[in-house]
Amino acid sequence: MINSLKSLRNSLKKTEGAFRAEAAPRAPRIDYEALTREAVSTGLFDPQWYAAQYGKEFASDLDAFMDYVRKSGFAPVNPSPAFDGETYHRTYMDVYHGQLSPLLHYLMHGREEGRGFAPHQPRWSPNHILEPQRQVTDAAQELKVAACLHIFYEDYIHRFAQALNEFPIEIDVLLTLAKDEHRATARKVFEAHPMVGHVEIRVVPNRGRNFAPWLVEYAEQLQQYDLFCHLHSKKSLYSGREQTQWADYLTEYLLRDPAVTSGALNLFAEHDDLGIYYPTTFWMMPSWVNHTTMNNGFTAEWAEKMGIAPTKGFLSYPAGGMFWARPQALKGLVDSLWRYEDFPEEPLPNDGSMLHALERIIGKLAEARGYREFYYYPPTGQFTSDQTYIFSSYQGSSIDAQLPAIRAHECISFDVFDTLVRREYTEADYAKLKLGQELAEAGKVESAEAFVKLRNAAEFTLRKKAQFKGDVSIIDIYTELAKQLDVTVEQGKRWMQQEFELDLKMILPKNEMVELFNNLGSLGHKLWVISDTYYTRGQVGLMLKKAGITVPYRLLVSSAEQKRKDNGTMWHMVKQDLAEEGITRYLHIGDNVVADAQLPGDLGLTTFHILHPMDKWQALGFPAVLQGANALDEGQILKWGKLVSQVGRNPFIGE
Repeated sequence: MINSLKSLRNSLKKTEGAFRAEAAPRAPRIDYEALTREAVSTGLFDPQWYAAQYGKEFASDLDAFMDYVRKSGFAPVNPSPAFDGETYHRTYMDVYHGQLSPLLHYLMHGREEGRGFAPHQPRWSPNHILEPQRQVTDAAQELKVAACLHIFYEDYIHRFAQALNEFPIEIDVLLTLAKDEHRATARKVFEAHPMVGHVEIRVVPNRGRNFAPWLVEYAEQLQQYDLFCHLHSKKSLYSGREQTQWADYLTEYLLRDPAVTSGALNLFAEHDDLGIYYPTTFWMMPSWVNHTTMNNGFTAEWAEKMGIAPTKGFLSYPAGGMFWARPQALKGLVDSLWRYEDFPEEPLPNDGSMLHALERIIGKLAEARGYREFYYYPPTGQFTSDQTYIFSSYQGSSIDAQLPAIRAHECISFDVFDTLVRREYTEADYAKLKLGQELAEAGKVESAEAFVKLRNAAEFTLRKKAQFKGDVSIIDIYTELAKQLDVTVEQGKRWMQQEFELDLKMILPKNEMVELFNNLGSLGHKLWVISDTYYTRGQVGLMLKKAGITVPYRLLVSSAEQKRKDNGTMWHMVKQDLAEEGITRYLHIGDNVVADAQLPGDLGLTTFHILHPMDKWQALGFPAVLQGANALDEGQILKWGKLVSQVGRNPFIGE
């Protein structure tokens, strides 16, 4: 199998020049004409369906097949309703990492190796479809457009130039280069390009990633254009090999595919309220990347700077930082004076910086300026303004459907709150509020809301004293609170017990998840439960017992372990424990994007993210509730909290 993959990759490399020239390739080791006939005769490739689905016209079946072969190594395009490329790639990750066309691999090697395939499986169906002409209109021809291209890797000079070969209108190219030695090549390539008008080149410092170069060098100039596109060279490594699928995907649907670029330009020309365009998030990324993740503080700073509402949680944004936009849609960003000193120096973390946050607020900035975002969804070949693509991997699934993949792991861990258990009224601080009501009636505090603030401030004080290392327990919190309120430690302990009992009373099971947990335990899987919480191990155990957990498990709580999931220390311990026990097939299931998915994933641990009840509420399009001042408004909690909890009981959409 490994040899077959190497053979196919080598054959494809020999045809790379033919792909670039957009001619029918004739590789020495691949007979594409014969493969096209075979694919058509078996019904696995339907050239008429393919052309209609993706809005293109082809001179022959061979041309259509070659278009599919080129794209399908990096994009979720399908050759016919009979063959689902994304399923093939996800089933056979060696084919994906080899950057190979799924159907081509199946015909040449997969079939003989006994690999299977599945018919096309719609994963998401967009609403609010936009239907532009796929040939550029007269109005779009009049647009003045520019491409801001930031190039770190020299080979991207040619990649971007080739991507512009069929661009439908003249485009100016504004380049920023990481190295002066690339200047001559860039000038020669782009100044000779038939679709390129004006060319400018600036050599820039390695600061501010892809954002600072175009903002510092060209922001003022971009205001002269109707539209501009920003792309940059992007590579990543898997299994020691260079991977460019993400960059190829974005380049294809921002610059290269003439049906898509013509459609996008036509939509901009026809609809004055469309402000920013980009393809939906790269298909091999989990849906939880459509989230502010570790950038909440930075996004709040950007929101304040831009004068827009702060953004937190799931959102649509151009993941990868590449997009088309009207300059006026990004007012406050494009019309500001920027210096490189305004941006952080390298090295930067993988996430959690002002640049990662800027990427996330661009779409919201356009919306705040009165414009709409729109997207291209490659599987269906449609433009849409429907933002629910950000939840696509949570739709149309169920725990039963996921069970085989979950059972493939020897050891499975679960988060507690909003994963195995839920609160009757959703709001985590409601037990504190109810305790505060009792204390306010007794004259111990001014109000219930004031007590919640005091109680949470005591917790923060302890964390600060510990320099935010380890964790605190509810016992420590109420000892500190007793000091602040000048009551005895024993009184503080009684209040602590009251808070716990009030919270315990409102604990309910997430029935499907509890059933899954008990089922896995009865089948012999090792089960761990891992929680970031101030509650003690015994208190969490009582909550799990009330929720109906009946099988043995190992319980790790941050207050006892003095390690937390949300800062990574718990995951380092878990990884070490797994190694010591010789466990290689491990899976963690949880609802917190950062603590349960991103951080363990960064350490190479396999994760399965499920939606928090509030995230599912958002995904279903319900109004924002229990936010800001309303989070501690008992009327709002009673009105909405129970409904949110019930909606979020099952983490999947459309279950």
